Amino acid sequence: MIGLASIIRRYRSNLEASHGHRLLPSHRRAIDAMLRCRTPDAGQIRLQCPGCRSEGIRHQSCCHRSCPHCQNFAASQWLDRQQAKLLPVEYFMVTFTLPSELRRLAWRHQKIVYGLLCATASSTLRDFGLDARGLGGAIGLTLVLHTHARNLDFHPHCHVAVPGGSLDRARQQWRHKRGRYLFNAKALARVFRARLLDGLNRAGLPIPEGIPHAWVVDCRCVGKGAPALKYLSRYLYRGVISERSIVDDRDGRVTFTFADSATGRTRKRTLPGGDFLWLLLPHVLPKGFRRVRDYGFLHGNAKRTLSRVQLALKVLIEARAPRPRPQFKCHRCAASMTIAGFFAPAWRSG
Repeated sequence: MIGLASIIRRYRSNLEASHGHRLLPSHRRAIDAMLRCRTPDAGQIRLQCPGCRSEGIRHQSCCHRSCPHCQNFAASQWLDRQQAKLLPVEYFMVTFTLPSELRRLAWRHQKIVYGLLCATASSTLRDFGLDARGLGGAIGLTLVLHTHARNLDFHPHCHVAVPGGSLDRARQQWRHKRGRYLFNAKALARVFRARLLDGLNRAGLPIPEGIPHAWVVDCRCVGKGAPALKYLSRYLYRGVISERSIVDDRDGRVTFTFADSATGRTRKRTLPGGDFLWLLLPHVLPKGFRRVRDYGFLHGNAKRTLSRVQLALKVLIEARAPRPRPQFKCHRCAASMTIAGFFAPAWRSG
């Protein structure tokens, strides 16, 4: 397996030469973090075995959300929290996509446009849910922002997992959504387009010419909620690319694989090393921006409302112990080792 850190070390000078004028501070922080990850520069953990008393040293992770080595435990924790909210209903996956004509604007004003994309998608779905011709009540949403297509091109869009039903607040009743149809995708797209363009105008951002009249919104049933949540969790906390997808690095060019969205077949893409790194960096989100958001009765502040929904649906809530962190195993006796101390990162010593 080819490590991303080794590619960064090899081609960072090429990246600076070709794309240095476009690198943001957040990009450089991500690069530095991934180079430090699991090296003495990230700090070390001193371990001790309670059984045979042997000791060991492990390098710490960088914990950057763009690093392919990190966030696996955070993704598992998120999935545990979401599974505790699962309802025995059909779930729907709704995808809102920015048209290609707005991608340059999104790149230049990431925090504003990404925020508008999330807010507009959520408000559109919630208002459709309140409509008496739809669900006629308050719905719950789990939204995840993605900025890349499967071939890693810049392609901002968001996926929203929606339970098939709503809460009638006036009567405190749950309304089931029958069948495998949630909302009309074309109607969603029209409202989404109008609201997002209005939001751009209010933010004072210039809207480019040639914006298409028809935008793309996909709305489909995905069955029970677990498949939808597992799909989201795969993309939530890990880096943009898995190191298993990097299959070749030779003659100054890097090759990676991806699944073609149209055919489902595995394809390859080869780029010069510096261009490959630049392909990854635009997907580093602005500092403090939340990729995942919950709305409605799935929001963290709506636990009482969710409890009423679960009670109405006769959901058996099982008490779950917090997921334990992965343990370091002793190389001699295979017992779980305990943390005996920490060493500061090498660049901080002295």
